[in-house]
Amino acid sequence: MKYKRWYIALAIALTAASTVLYLLQIWIFHRTEDTFFYMLQDIAFVPIQVLLVTLILNQLLSSREKRALMKKMNMLIGTFHIEVGSELIRLCAAFNSDMTEIRTRLMVTPKWTVRDFQSAAALVKSMEIKIDSRAGDLYSLKALLEAKRSFLLSLLANPNLLEHDSFTDLLWAVFHLAEELSARKSLEGLPRADYDHLSGDIKRAYSQLLAEWLLYMKHLKKDYPYLFSLAVRMNPIDPNADPVVKA
Repeated sequence: MKYKRWYIALAIALTAASTVLYLLQIWIFHRTEDTFFYMLQDIAFVPIQVLLVTLILNQLLSSREKRALMKKMNMLIGTFHIEVGSELIRLCAAFNSDMTEIRTRLMVTPKWTVRDFQSAAALVKSMEIKIDSRAGDLYSLKALLEAKRSFLLSLLANPNLLEHDSFTDLLWAVFHLAEELSARKSLEGLPRADYDHLSGDIKRAYSQLLAEWLLYMKHLKKDYPYLFSLAVRMNPIDPNADPVVKA
């Protein structure tokens, strides 16, 4: 309310100042017609000013703010993959009954182009990933997610990530998987239906992880080639991943 009154007072003061100046001009030069002519000419230019300010200038500022926001989001996403994502992909891969196609098509190399990333993303989106929650180490998966619980919660609470719907969906899928595993006192001797339920939760998180990981790798190749080089050598899809540069 206080600010509203201030704006009203400012509008009245500026309008009064403009009226006084126009009246002063008429009184000094006695050229009423010229005064109204130039006043109307100035008013006629107002729509053009509105166009320049609200559409063109505002669009430029919005584009700049969006780039700055994307940079912050990519930093947060990079932190996620370093802290949790890569290890989570490795653990989830153990539940995948057939890794042949994924390892063949997702072995990112420094020679990959935009088309290669698009092709790999289309594969992840379309392929039927077969997950069996009894095939991997549920206790290691549970331990990782419990250890990173605070970190995941901090990401969910970060307002910058609200603009990135797919990554937010990934965080919810991972957090839900963590809750499912933590809710069970034991992960052994569960009913088949419960193992199938866990398989669905792992599959949801795993498929979204792969999709977001590809986007992250694409971002690194474009903007941070030195980070991309290490990420390629530490590919979580590759069972023989090694950070040592050999050639």
